[in-house]
Amino acid sequence: MKNGRIAAIDHIDGRSAAALLVDGTLDDLLIDAKSDGPQPESIYRAKSLQPMKGQNGIILDLGHGKRGFLRNAKGISPGTTMLVQVATHAESGKAAPVVQKLLFKSRYAIITPDAPGLNIARRIRDDDERERLLEIAHSVLDSVPENFGLILRSSCELVADEAIADDITAMRDLALGITGETSGAPEMLLAAPDAATKAWRDWVNPDPDAVHQDDDCFETLGVWDHIHALEKPRAPLPAGASMIIEPTSALVAVDVNTGNDFSLSAGLKANMAVARELPRQLRLRGLGGQIVLDLAPMPKKDRRAFENALRSAFKADGIDTALVGWTPLGHYELQRKRERIPLNELL
Repeated sequence: MKNGRIAAIDHIDGRSAAALLVDGTLDDLLIDAKSDGPQPESIYRAKSLQPMKGQNGIILDLGHGKRGFLRNAKGISPGTTMLVQVATHAESGKAAPVVQKLLFKSRYAIITPDAPGLNIARRIRDDDERERLLEIAHSVLDSVPENFGLILRSSCELVADEAIADDITAMRDLALGITGETSGAPEMLLAAPDAATKAWRDWVNPDPDAVHQDDDCFETLGVWDHIHALEKPRAPLPAGASMIIEPTSALVAVDVNTGNDFSLSAGLKANMAVARELPRQLRLRGLGGQIVLDLAPMPKKDRRAFENALRSAFKADGIDTALVGWTPLGHYELQRKRERIPLNELL
């Protein structure tokens, strides 16, 4: 089965890995980290150490020699114990960025301690369906603290009442247990989900048409061919165009080439192809931070169309990306959350 959405769950060097193929094209790739360092979504009981003057933040002890960095830490004195969640991937040798706002995310629900309120994903628009989901949520949340909030994800739509209630209950109980662990030495209280769990949780709407979990399914489904292609900086585009994606210590540089197309519209066609393909390439390669696009030449009047295409593509991507804008040299800049570990560090 080549067409449709196919999920492959396998292992790489003993680490959990998952790939999502859409009509034969690799759409997403998840691989567990090699190291035991703080990973995004993990929750720690931390103790504040020394403030970082000039950075409006403070270094935290996460236990076992691990360090975190909390921004906007005004008023937090050294020795304070708190619960934090790792927000983004930490660059080598740096403390893991953490936040005090905890999220407990599952397939259908997100529990938000200290952020009360009940919200339903905007993508669910049917009034009767929204009312049904509200009734389920209230039946489960009547017994939780008033400071707990709940977000029902779009994956809830048309799912059986019992499945949604069970999912909310599990996240509620987990959140209650973790938020009660405020005393004691610094340590990890909740590990980040592995690749297989993330795939089950996030690859919804629609669900995969098939799930392969047999050993070496990456090989039999051709996933390794896609991975080896991602190890090269060149990403091909339609009509012979391409983009060269090169991460540096400061930023990710993307150079766009038109190939053998010398027509007047070659630059615009290549740049529009980049707008559609770039989110997938960054997601698969695990790249974030500052991203600078050196686009192919195109008239300034076409910039608006390019921006609209780029905005639409990143809106569907799921990883927070800010479209910063044009530089005086004509480059286009983005700022992307470091939600994933770069692929070259995983392989």
